[in-house]
Amino acid sequence: MVRRLGTAPYESVWGAMSEFTDTRNDATVDELWLMEHPPVFTLGQAGRMEHILDAGDIPVVQVDRGGQVTYHGPGQIVAYPLLDLRRLGTGIRKLVDGLEQVVIDVLAGYGIEGTRLDGAPGIYVEGQKIAALGLRVRRGCTFHGLAFNVNMDLTPFSRINPCGYEGLQVTQVADKGGPRSLPLVADDLLGVFADHFGYTVVAASIPETMS
Repeated sequence: MVRRLGTAPYESVWGAMSEFTDTRNDATVDELWLMEHPPVFTLGQAGRMEHILDAGDIPVVQVDRGGQVTYHGPGQIVAYPLLDLRRLGTGIRKLVDGLEQVVIDVLAGYGIEGTRLDGAPGIYVEGQKIAALGLRVRRGCTFHGLAFNVNMDLTPFSRINPCGYEGLQVTQVADKGGPRSLPLVADDLLGVFADHFGYTVVAASIPETMS
């Protein structure tokens, strides 16, 4: 089941997906939430404030996902897979590999070569990071997820050490010759995700906790 949330405040979505995960049961259908966030820096469980060099007027939110610091903002697709790992028959490492492969396949469709780097989760193009991953597993189910740079202002990334790496360069689909349209890339991402993990796409409304 897919929910397209448009532009949604980070903390509201975090609360909603936490509640979804805590209240779901064995019969709850897995969901994928797609959206953009207003500008925000998020600091994962391994995050250290020293990696935020100059937050300025952008809020910083300490969160319960894995990973270090990253930036979310308009022009970036954020995808939150809310999945029951046991029912899916997979583990977190395999899920991460699968999400990375989804991004690689989407990029390949635009003639862009995405690669992995050992010890640095996410997807890179010519050594520059184009997609970041940060997940949390609770009660055998996942939340948080994937941030995919499409057509955004990349300047805020210079105000942090992205994912805790000093000097790490970031990039986006539009700068590598791919499409600038977020809806187009979101549709492609959704299609490849559904094919890779064996889901049928069914659209749903915004959760009541978000409306």
